[in-house]
Amino acid sequence: MSILLDRSTRVLIQGITGKEGTFWTRHMLDLGTRVVAGVTPGKEGESCQGVPVYHTVRRAAEHEAEASLLFVPPRYTKDAVFEALDAGIRTIVTVADGIPLHDALQIRKAALSCGAHIIGGNTSGVISPGKAMMGFFPYWIERVYKTGRLGVMTRSGSLTNEITALAVRAGFGVSTLVGVGGDPVPGCRFSEMLPLYQDDPETEGVLIIGELGGTMEEEAAEALASGVFRKPLLAFVCGVYAPEGKRMGHAGAIVTGGRGTVNGKIRALEKAGALVATRPGMLPGLLNQALGEEKTT
Repeated sequence: MSILLDRSTRVLIQGITGKEGTFWTRHMLDLGTRVVAGVTPGKEGESCQGVPVYHTVRRAAEHEAEASLLFVPPRYTKDAVFEALDAGIRTIVTVADGIPLHDALQIRKAALSCGAHIIGGNTSGVISPGKAMMGFFPYWIERVYKTGRLGVMTRSGSLTNEITALAVRAGFGVSTLVGVGGDPVPGCRFSEMLPLYQDDPETEGVLIIGELGGTMEEEAAEALASGVFRKPLLAFVCGVYAPEGKRMGHAGAIVTGGRGTVNGKIRALEKAGALVATRPGMLPGLLNQALGEEKTT
């Protein structure tokens, strides 16, 4: 098994005929993703990479789509998400960077109201290695992401590739990786993903790749301390030497209201019982400590 996405998941792509949609649809198909339909208004009746294209999500949903990936500009993302939700789709990945803040708030409110999982914006997406992908993980992905029993949650893109590669070189593969995104108001949060990993028999532990700013890492610590998540939890939080009060890359990477410092996150996670790496080179040892030795497949 995995969470959110596996070989059987029927995926819809909104914005499939654009440059990025076309390119990454081919990559997802090559990786085994079951892409059943695409949506681009005005292009119904066409096909893209062998996938039928429709005007609307409701028309495309006749293919029994369960999940949707959005290659849609930021200012149109809210409407695209609402269209998918109205069609009954409850797993949505939106990769757009720079979704207007008020739109992001409305997207999250709508998702919570109907029990949907919205991943992003500003995310690389979701991947269950060896099974399927929704997003734009690079073509050399097979060298970085191997099938295994470590769940990964992350706010970063390039850092995710580096840290996951370290875990794989240490012999640990990935069950499902979820990039929640780096925006101030992501569609989902670490603590909301942990129960899914808890219920997944193929996930034996979870690694958080975090950064300064926001409170998602502290919320994950609270979930661990409360017993909501009972498997081993590991974390690497970057930004130990970043100057406080400065935004570092992502829109969400800024300390506000006295919360969100890297040291505060580390203290909260360690107090809850998580194993925290203060530098990447510590991860292999912590993984062996938490999960024992593993050979990736």
